[in-house]
Amino acid sequence: MGIFDRLTGTRYPDTGVAARSAAEVRAALLAVNGPDVPFVVRNGAPAERADLVAVCRVRELGMTVRTRMRLVPGQHEVRAIDEQWDAQTREYARGQVTGVARDWTVERGTDGRPQITEGARFDFAAMKNPLRGAVLDAGWTWRGVVFRL
Repeated sequence: MGIFDRLTGTRYPDTGVAARSAAEVRAALLAVNGPDVPFVVRNGAPAERADLVAVCRVRELGMTVRTRMRLVPGQHEVRAIDEQWDAQTREYARGQVTGVARDWTVERGTDGRPQITEGARFDFAAMKNPLRGAVLDAGWTWRGVVFRL
């Protein structure tokens, strides 16, 4: 794994894991959907230039995160790029989104001093880890893309 792979979040499957077909990888990614995950995986529209798209709307933070995924069967890899919209600040970001988004509230405590409390929190790993795990378990490479899919 090179330095660029670390920056883009590229992960390789364990040695000895047989690569499955593209249809099986697609089915594994769609099977990630469920009541326990904070996002929805769906087929991509032609305008999105992706085979599959995972969308998560974090209403408490006014944010939408989307991961577009393209399956490349010849190389046994899924290329993924993240997009993030923040409705409060009207900001858009594209690339590899990592970290934790938080909403802080400053208020006066019982002693009259300012007190900071965490209001809402979203860890991007909660979205990417299940997707990445499904791809790696199928014997494919998860390749993070920075500029375009």
